[in-house]
Amino acid sequence: MKRLYGASPLHLLTLGFAFALVGYVVYVAGFETFWNKDVWWQSIGVWFAGSVIAHDLVLFPLYAVADRTLRFGAGRTHRFRVSPLNYVRIPALGTALTFALFFPGIIQQGSETYRAATGLTQEPFLGRWLLLTAALYGVSAVVYAIRLASTRRLS
Repeated sequence: MKRLYGASPLHLLTLGFAFALVGYVVYVAGFETFWNKDVWWQSIGVWFAGSVIAHDLVLFPLYAVADRTLRFGAGRTHRFRVSPLNYVRIPALGTALTFALFFPGIIQQGSETYRAATGLTQEPFLGRWLLLTAALYGVSAVVYAIRLASTRRLS
């Protein structure tokens, strides 16, 4: 099976289950709740095309250049015993994903609708996102410092 398929039978079973679950979610949410029954597939197509364009043509080149710049800067200095790359990449990824997730709240888009639905304002979103960003980078810096200290002791 592994030679024919390329992975274990458990992988194939898991993949089939995931596709079945996605199909069920699209069926339940698509036909009964959110989309017009006649054009629900068009909504998915437009969202997918927009995501491909936004990611592949805009975002990927930007973060590829940022990562290459970071690798170039870290590679030019040979004083690092432990590479700082992942200690910058991981908090940057967390920051970017939370920003993408909470972007409408951070820029207070739809504030009237949000207030009507929850009775709250969107004012704390930006401050909380900035605190989360600071915490992610702070924890990463502490872990990096611990890693540097432990490698110095071992050397």
